[in-house]
Amino acid sequence: MEIDTSHNFTKQFPRNLAANIGYFVVNIIVGILLVPYFVSTLGVAAYGLIPLATSITGYVAIIVQSLNTAVSRFLTVDLQREDYTAANRTFNTAFFGLTAVVLLMIPVVIAVAYYVPVIFSVPSGQENGSTLLFLGVCTALLLRSWSGNFTVQLFAYNRLDLQNIVNLTNFIVQTGLIVLSFTLFGPNLAFVGGAYIAGALVASAISIVLAKRICQHLSISVRSFDRSKIRDLCGMGWWVSVGYIGGLLFSNIDLIVVNMIFGAPSAGEYAIAQQWSILIQTIGGLLAGILTPMVISYYARGQIETLTRVLKSSIKMMGLALALPIGYICGFARELITIWVGEERAFLALLVVILVLPQLINQVVTPLLSVNVAYNRTRIPGIVTILMGILNLLLAIILSLFTDLGYYGVALAGIIIVTFKHAFFNPWYAGRILGIPTRSISAFILPGIIATILVWGVTAIISNIFVVTTLSSLISIGSIITIIYLVIMWSVGLDNYERHLILSMIPTNLRNIFEAYLQIPFKQ
Repeated sequence: MEIDTSHNFTKQFPRNLAANIGYFVVNIIVGILLVPYFVSTLGVAAYGLIPLATSITGYVAIIVQSLNTAVSRFLTVDLQREDYTAANRTFNTAFFGLTAVVLLMIPVVIAVAYYVPVIFSVPSGQENGSTLLFLGVCTALLLRSWSGNFTVQLFAYNRLDLQNIVNLTNFIVQTGLIVLSFTLFGPNLAFVGGAYIAGALVASAISIVLAKRICQHLSISVRSFDRSKIRDLCGMGWWVSVGYIGGLLFSNIDLIVVNMIFGAPSAGEYAIAQQWSILIQTIGGLLAGILTPMVISYYARGQIETLTRVLKSSIKMMGLALALPIGYICGFARELITIWVGEERAFLALLVVILVLPQLINQVVTPLLSVNVAYNRTRIPGIVTILMGILNLLLAIILSLFTDLGYYGVALAGIIIVTFKHAFFNPWYAGRILGIPTRSISAFILPGIIATILVWGVTAIISNIFVVTTLSSLISIGSIITIIYLVIMWSVGLDNYERHLILSMIPTNLRNIFEAYLQIPFKQ
């Protein structure tokens, strides 16, 4: 039986939001618990190799991931227009093309994994384990990228809830096998690599099954392979890959630089602080991920005015949503680090603030990136991103080698370059595509900045007045601040359109309660 693929994106919002929140909560809880677990079992230096491995794999699979982005765009447009003949040509061209690319990447993966102990700082005795770790993580990423041929169908029909089932399965299998292997055989980096492969295999199989159920219009057929489609996919994929490289030089280069210049122990410390930045990026991705299928759908249907209005409101609401966790983390950075990994690493609090604070600007503009994809305008962003990514790398090296900043210099380089790009270029280019003034976009970023400063200020005052030493006290204070913040933001931070947009994301039963209590009639 075929799953309902209603094109009413508003009705799908609550499911997608609930699934995203569920996946986010599980990911964060397990992620927070895993870091001290890895540090206590492997040691801080060896633990640093795990996030380093995921950083390196991003570069290995650039081509595959870029092509997946291009396929997402073209296949979504084909399916939304119900042109199933064109959709089959796009799907099969991508399927056979990506399969060939993945096979060609296998020697590259083996070579990268083999030379890891030579290129990077690896703790003594962990050479073989690090090789197998990188081999496993790279292989897993290639498997997930290949199965993206199928998860793109879930994306095209806005079934992000089913995408999260795939992602959650991968995460649970991966984490469960790591803990089980460590318990039975002792801690070893090789077990982490094996768990990554197992999780990818199971998740890929589930994605294939769900794709067949969600969209029965597509089937694998060599006859549907269309060479003319290669030009479109590779044309967009090339510039997306250029942008990916630049993006990786922004987000994934810092840990590599720290490892190669300051060594594995410093990289492990940096990775601990970086987890809080990753937390904010995850929240931002959760919010922005709901929007991307809608943007492409509005574009495919020519609803540009609606697209523009939703984008502006999304930027403002993301800023207000992220202001709460960012301000809270910055205000209680020392307490969070102390309770999490011990008093001996409380000195990482400043690094946490440096890494987390710029994420407000970096994340609130992510909805604008979906405009580039929808309009197939990826060349200029790709060029700008890779140029600024290279500049970020050079500045990180310069600040590391020629100042006394240590790995703080690496973090500062990212703040300077990345924030400049997201604060100025992204709003300008999206405004150019949509034909609206840049200031009309930038104005929606300001409320999030103001809210972040206020939350940070309140939490900093509380941390200086009260001694917070337990997780329960942090949760209690955070709960009170959250309730007060949400009441204020709902009352004065949002306009009626934004309140209606938020209510549209809530399941019908809960929405009725909110409508009755808040006396806000919901209009479909």
